[in-house]
Amino acid sequence: MRRNRLRERLNADEPSLGTHLHCSWPGMVELVGQSKMFDYVEFVGEYAPYDLYELENIGRAVELFEMSSMMKVEQEPRTFLAIRSIGSGIQNILFADPRTVEDVQDCVRAVRAESPDSGGIHGVGMRRDVGYVREPGTPAFVEALDDAVVAIMIEKESAVQDLEKLLSVPGVDMVQFGPADYSMSIGLTGQWQHARVKEAEKFVIETSLKLGVAPRVELSRVEDASYYLDLGVKHFCIGWDVNILFDWFRNNGRAMLEVLRPGDDALTEGDSGPAYGDKQ
Repeated sequence: MRRNRLRERLNADEPSLGTHLHCSWPGMVELVGQSKMFDYVEFVGEYAPYDLYELENIGRAVELFEMSSMMKVEQEPRTFLAIRSIGSGIQNILFADPRTVEDVQDCVRAVRAESPDSGGIHGVGMRRDVGYVREPGTPAFVEALDDAVVAIMIEKESAVQDLEKLLSVPGVDMVQFGPADYSMSIGLTGQWQHARVKEAEKFVIETSLKLGVAPRVELSRVEDASYYLDLGVKHFCIGWDVNILFDWFRNNGRAMLEVLRPGDDALTEGDSGPAYGDKQ
């Protein structure tokens, strides 16, 4: 079983850094690994198309480097997606949209082994993480599931209201506030910088630190980190491949058109407003 670099960072109370990929092409994972700048790569499966073969190829690519991996899974079917992600070699799981204590308990159980000490429902499987036939059901398998980082999104009004109860569920390791979903859930759709949204974000960070759960923040720009560092945040995931590409297409395409075709209507039509990362 492989070392889990993100778990090691958490256990040592050291900062961690990840980046997001929508693209399931393993070459993108290799580029992240070749940079030698990241502790882990997060495949945002909640948003991206993929199949189970691609998950295994992501797992293989990650194992070429001294880094770990994370899969973001949607609210349903949590258990299936968590088990198949871990079985593919993706070591850590970020769960979207939990609303209740029961939701969070389901998230943790999906990851942890079905053993008396672990209390989960994750059973033995002949999958990539155990070498298919080499270590299924071994103590090392149970230990790897115990080491898997369980991260949850706090992005619904009900989750913020019951935050202490949700974060008190044994087995929750990391938490991230989701401003886009939260603003929509309180009737402020798209107003991610609204005072109520920022207040909720600060509350989530401060409460998680008080309860000993590591808060993580998504960023698109390094200069935005100082606010969160001052709050005590040590864990960040920076950049989205699709956002980076969009910015390059928009900015360099406009620059070239200004040279080639000054006054072209595309110079204004191509400006569809800020991308997701621009609003963070």
